[in-house]
Amino acid sequence: MTVDLVGFLGVVLVAYVVPGPDFLVVVRSAAEDPSKGRAAALGAQTGLCVHMLAAAGGLSVVATRSPLVYDAVKLLGAAYLVYLGVRAVLAARRAVRERRQGRPGRTDAFGVAGTGDTARGRWRSGFTQGFLTNVLNPKAALFFLSVLPQFVDGGGSVARQIFFLGFLDVLVGVAYWFALVLVAARLRTLLARPGIRHRWELTTGWLFIAIGVSVAATA
Repeated sequence: MTVDLVGFLGVVLVAYVVPGPDFLVVVRSAAEDPSKGRAAALGAQTGLCVHMLAAAGGLSVVATRSPLVYDAVKLLGAAYLVYLGVRAVLAARRAVRERRQGRPGRTDAFGVAGTGDTARGRWRSGFTQGFLTNVLNPKAALFFLSVLPQFVDGGGSVARQIFFLGFLDVLVGVAYWFALVLVAARLRTLLARPGIRHRWELTTGWLFIAIGVSVAATA
């Protein structure tokens, strides 16, 4: 098996550096709590593993060649992004009202009440958000179908090579996301200021909504 690892890793790094839904989920989660950011990162990479297994098994080919299936997954992903955005925007506005009334808010960075009360709850919330955001993103499936074949040696087992390259992709992603979590976690002190946190939640919330609507519009 001959694989251009340098070229493949270069493409993978570019794909991770370009901000997308996964980026927003991980950064928002890390800004709330580093452990939640790491959970979101692991959730996103677990979703990527699902796409890798589907590609190796040929399921992604069926999904991407069937407009109905592809659009259904796309719309589900768009709806989830809009859901996260709306919850964040509503939570930001609710937090303002509670501060004016002298009552501290008890919602996490995505407006889910109560999930931030325990370390286990934060981890579960972050992992779920990262996983669903990635697994409902058909572009991840397209990556395995359009990019990976360019680095696969036709003389070897295609499925085995997809697993190998996909595993490298997941490892690079974990390293990248964890490094990003360290950077984003430093925002926690800054976001502790009510005014800045309010603008941060509104901005990222509307970004989720905008991305979701954009994805739905292309379905």
